[in-house]
Amino acid sequence: MLNQVSLVGRLARNPEVKTFSSGVKKANLVVAVDREYKAKGQKADFIYVEAWRKLAEHCAKFLKKGRLVAIEGRIQVDSWEDKETGDMCYKTGILAKNVKFLDKNNEATA
Repeated sequence: MLNQVSLVGRLARNPEVKTFSSGVKKANLVVAVDREYKAKGQKADFIYVEAWRKLAEHCAKFLKKGRLVAIEGRIQVDSWEDKETGDMCYKTGILAKNVKFLDKNNEATA
């Protein structure tokens, strides 16, 4: 079976980075991807993306809201029980394997 995703879009907000007690970093990204059809008031899909370890560090250092990126990874579904209602909740997103920075960032020195 194959679980592979590629998408190109712009960051909807700055990366949110969390450092765990083990020192491992996770960056949460939201990528806005325009839908392919052109309609009045064109819509975009906002895709949640997680990047881990070194990739998370690079995202935190070089990405800012509005940057154009290409993401390669796989779909991941997280689930948890809502503590108030007892209902199961689900969140679908992308676990990034590779993030390419497609536009120039004048602040980047890499």
